[in-house]
Amino acid sequence: MSGRAQLMWDDAVTGYNFGPDHPMDPVRLALTRRLVEAFGLDREVDVVAAKAAGESTLRLVHRADYIEAVKAASVDPGVADQSYGLGTLDDPAFAGMHEVSALIAGQSVGAAEAVWRGEALHTVNFAGGLHHAMPAGASGFCIYNDASLAIARLLELGAERVAYVDVDVHHGDGVQAAFWEDPRVLTISLHEHPRTLFPQTGWPEETGAESAEGSAANVALPAGTGDAGWLRAFHAVVPELIADFRPQVLVTQHGADTHFEDPLAHLAVSLDAQRAVQVACHELAHEYAEGRWVALGGGGYAVVDVVPRSWTHLVGIAAGRAVEPEAVIPEGWRQEVFARTRQLAPMRMTDGRWPVVWGEWEAGYDPADRLDQAVLAARRAVFPLRGLLA
Repeated sequence: MSGRAQLMWDDAVTGYNFGPDHPMDPVRLALTRRLVEAFGLDREVDVVAAKAAGESTLRLVHRADYIEAVKAASVDPGVADQSYGLGTLDDPAFAGMHEVSALIAGQSVGAAEAVWRGEALHTVNFAGGLHHAMPAGASGFCIYNDASLAIARLLELGAERVAYVDVDVHHGDGVQAAFWEDPRVLTISLHEHPRTLFPQTGWPEETGAESAEGSAANVALPAGTGDAGWLRAFHAVVPELIADFRPQVLVTQHGADTHFEDPLAHLAVSLDAQRAVQVACHELAHEYAEGRWVALGGGGYAVVDVVPRSWTHLVGIAAGRAVEPEAVIPEGWRQEVFARTRQLAPMRMTDGRWPVVWGEWEAGYDPADRLDQAVLAARRAVFPLRGLLA
């Protein structure tokens, strides 16, 4: 197996563009790619442009009629069929939508193939993580569900156990739905509580179909959860489930919208805590999956201050050359940010909260604390189904 990581990248992924007033501004992808270059990380990875996902690959997850609807809207956005979630406020139709969505999906599928075949130990597609798309519909800024397609491809190649960990602020509903009845896939999602945030799913009681009980775990966090609570919840649930499941591959989704500056959600997590979870996922891959790690991007709408820094940390960790939190951001990148956005870029790769400290679950919990209640609900729902003590 190659010791070098792969960064999946094709400049054309920045064509995933819902328009100038949409919060998912593709500048976040371009700026991340440039910040990776500014830190010299592209010299530490193999930069690979995979081919777009073809029809047979897309149909591993998506219905044929939905794919045809996307293609039709891609040719003529004016005929977008809203019954498939296309041409809506969340998912406006745009010319070339099918092609660029399939290209992003192809990067995640290629990442999964490279890890499974031993061509790379770690792979990163920060343009991916579009976890809301359903088999028959677009949802939540997501057209094709690249995360689900990557997992489905791993299963097609012979994987028997794939774990998916989603730390986006929104519930990873599309991936959970895709594998709801499949015990070969363990999905774990930490997200803001469905009472206060789209897509209003991801309740702790959602634990998988009867044929796959205990294959889905959901930690629904109260609005306002900060670094200590977020990391406490992650470490109270994820490592024990991963240790029990022992995946052959770990697929993780690192939406940056948990950040306190994100305009679309209500958690209060720092860049430093996001980096800490990235490190933890890397360690879990090595401890339980022989290092096989596919890391994806996701949401994130503070497109200058947060997203590029968070995903550059992710690339550095995967490359084996982690960027120190205190690192000064190269001036050339800051100038490019201002030229592109007329915004002032951050000075360092930290929010000033490193190292992040949290309380270990094993040290005890407070049943009156809302964060601990969320953790308890998740553990009590899924742990007994896997033969674990809640």
